[in-house]
Amino acid sequence: MTQTHLADSAGLYRTVRLIRRFEERAIGMVRAGQIVGGIHPYIGEEAIAAGVCAALRADDQITSTHRGHGHVLAKGADPKRLLAELAGRTTGLNRGRGGSMHAADFGLGILGANAIVGAAAPIAAGAAWAARRAGKDRVVATFFGDGAVSQGVLLETFNLASLWKVPVVFVCENNGFATSMHTESVVAGSITGRAEAFGIPASTVDGMDPEAVFAATADAVALARSGGGPSMLECVTYRFDVHHTFEYIARPRYRTNEEIAEGRSRDPIEIQGARLPESDRERIDAEIEALLDDAVKFALDGPVPELSTALDYLYADGMRARAGVA
Repeated sequence: MTQTHLADSAGLYRTVRLIRRFEERAIGMVRAGQIVGGIHPYIGEEAIAAGVCAALRADDQITSTHRGHGHVLAKGADPKRLLAELAGRTTGLNRGRGGSMHAADFGLGILGANAIVGAAAPIAAGAAWAARRAGKDRVVATFFGDGAVSQGVLLETFNLASLWKVPVVFVCENNGFATSMHTESVVAGSITGRAEAFGIPASTVDGMDPEAVFAATADAVALARSGGGPSMLECVTYRFDVHHTFEYIARPRYRTNEEIAEGRSRDPIEIQGARLPESDRERIDAEIEALLDDAVKFALDGPVPELSTALDYLYADGMRARAGVA
């Protein structure tokens, strides 16, 4: 059974709206110096996280990317604790140690974001394989961008996942760019063809429509849960904002204003919002603003880690690094 409260029209709208406003609030905190180091905004791609995670059960798992806030929120993470994590506070999901690119919540099945391109896929496949070996029918979804499809680790994961019929759903968020390079200039053949070469069924999905993503993911999850093995979804989307907030300073020019305007012409928020009565949409918007007001306050009120604890949590068994070794 899926998380039905997230899969209906209102639930999907709530998720995409939450992600959008969370990202906009976070960008404001970056510009104010309250989030150090910047973030990779997910603005424009919200439909993918919302649709995929709505098709999962609460005990299913995900792995994420450097652009992972949307995935983490869609899987149910507390916005207050995620924002506190971005701000480097001890009240964050990972005590301020993970930051923007390494947020995790194992209790919610969020096995972690990963700053290395493509590196979360083998973690997902391993978790899915382990669950199947333990007799569980859990499914794991792993997100990655178009820039990952030529990474060896992803192709190696395709191979083993197909051979062993691992219950994993590979989700490619094709936003047209690997940082600043157009996808078509660096990817030979097709993205779906990468998976199909390993015997993995793959399809291309409208990544701007939350309901289209949900429907495609529900089919992929059903296949995986029934023992049919992995599949891949290429979700075609568009990144409305910068690759990283550093671009607000550096201002590289790799796409035209006309291209950006065309990419923004189909907004997941408007697509899903049009399916709701205006009164419902206004109510949800107001609820999210109040939630994020609380989240910002919670994040900024949280303490920063003490320097004396810098070497804590380096080892899973609690062992502490020796003094002078780091």
